[in-house]
Amino acid sequence: MRGARSAKWVAIAAVVALGATACGGSGDEGSGDSKAAIDPNGTFTVESGEPQNPLQPANTMESYGSIVIKSLFTGLVDYDSSGKIVMMNADSVDTTDSKTFTVKLKSGWKFHDGTPVTAESYVKAWNWAATPENKQTNSFWFSDIKGYSEVAPESGKPKATELSGLKVVDDSTFTIELSTAMPYFIYKLGYEVFSPLPESFFKDPEAAGQKPIGNGPYKFVSWEHKKAITVAKNADYKGSNAAKNGGVTFKNYSTPETAYEDLKSGNLDVITQIAPKDLPVYKTDLGDRAVDQAYSAVQSIVPAFYTKQWKDIDPKVLQGLSMAIDRNTITKTVLQGTREPATGWVAKGVLGYQPNAAGDVTTYDPAKAKALIKEGGGVPGNEITIQFNADGGHKEWVEAVCNSITNATGVKCDTDSKADFQADLDARDAHEVKSMYRGGWVLDFPMNANFLRDLYGSKSSGNTSGFSNKDIDKEIAAADSATTLDDSVAKYQAIEKQLADYMPSIPLWYYKVNAGYGEKVSGVKFAQDGDPILTGVQVKK
Repeated sequence: MRGARSAKWVAIAAVVALGATACGGSGDEGSGDSKAAIDPNGTFTVESGEPQNPLQPANTMESYGSIVIKSLFTGLVDYDSSGKIVMMNADSVDTTDSKTFTVKLKSGWKFHDGTPVTAESYVKAWNWAATPENKQTNSFWFSDIKGYSEVAPESGKPKATELSGLKVVDDSTFTIELSTAMPYFIYKLGYEVFSPLPESFFKDPEAAGQKPIGNGPYKFVSWEHKKAITVAKNADYKGSNAAKNGGVTFKNYSTPETAYEDLKSGNLDVITQIAPKDLPVYKTDLGDRAVDQAYSAVQSIVPAFYTKQWKDIDPKVLQGLSMAIDRNTITKTVLQGTREPATGWVAKGVLGYQPNAAGDVTTYDPAKAKALIKEGGGVPGNEITIQFNADGGHKEWVEAVCNSITNATGVKCDTDSKADFQADLDARDAHEVKSMYRGGWVLDFPMNANFLRDLYGSKSSGNTSGFSNKDIDKEIAAADSATTLDDSVAKYQAIEKQLADYMPSIPLWYYKVNAGYGEKVSGVKFAQDGDPILTGVQVKK
């Protein structure tokens, strides 16, 4: 999901369950009153915020937009909680060499406007998203496909308008040829950027971003900007994750504290984050409706390497700042034990996670922190700021991090609050961050590459910091072209262990879902990406 997001940036300070499947909706009711009568057409509300961009699948790289896109679109594959691929709109995705893939679609699938989902629906959508003039934030996700460099060259005019690696065979079959073999490419296909689009989209993409037509378990109903987005159950949906409810309203909240009060008063059904202020009491308040589970996301603070302050900085300075942060105390006190101090850049629960990948740079050591900063030439200006979104429950821990840094090193540290997540992301995308920003990244697919290539590759969509290292780029390319999945994972593990020498960001802690739900709903579970599994929620009569 960005917000941690797309891969995504995560908006919130909170977390959810690895035990539920990402494509969910077929499990048991979960905790709650299982004897209560259920209304299959009942609707419910979820705490959320304003998406940064129009609701186009390839233009969403943050958690607020992503959760809506996932409700409206279903792609070729998904994954279960163990990371196993689950076929969704695809009947099969076959390859013999990890370079050319043959995709066969399940029959009978339709878009919400009644038109059929065909091979052309995918190929045309991906070609459109890859084209630079369409300005899709996730265009780079198509860079593995043969012909991307002609469609979206680094310099000069495009030499082609379509990816040569995509071929429609018939209405239900298409092929994907990559520039080089990639043993984990099928995992990437589970990300919503690879969704299909109906023919009506291309007639007016801007309008379609405001009133999207998908092929997923819910249909779009309305979008009241800065207020709410409403979707309704798609009764004709062919997927395995059909909705057990009548629809969802994603309600915007300016603060998690306000959302929590609405939850307690019955004006909100599902909250995805608990503010630090309410962490000490929410389990007592909600009882078995309180959620406290791990999910695959990691919190960090990220230097804006395009600024004068951090351009060509000696990594020792960033190592020192990292060692000035008392993660154990902050997670135990300010965050009430709801986070686990991070020891690397890859989140737990994904293929290739390794403990202590960062070595000692995430260990609190004030004396060594001061020494490293001095050895590296000092923090330019001897002052930093950390940008964050005020609507995400981050203020308390950002202040605690600043205090820890200042107390340990004497470097002045101030907060830089943006009104909401959209403003925070816009500042990042426009390269307007003054010093550092809060980064939070949640998996798009369950492999370490998603936390390394997609954040620290020089050209990657998720790289909004300006970090660039030719040696890391070369090793990423080698990991991507490894002969087997295990080899690729191992090469990425080696890359992660090198990051301490470059410090593209400062890892803080692994996320957990600290959330809850009201008495009106049951069957509320959360997936590995931290989002509630909307289709499995049941509404009581």
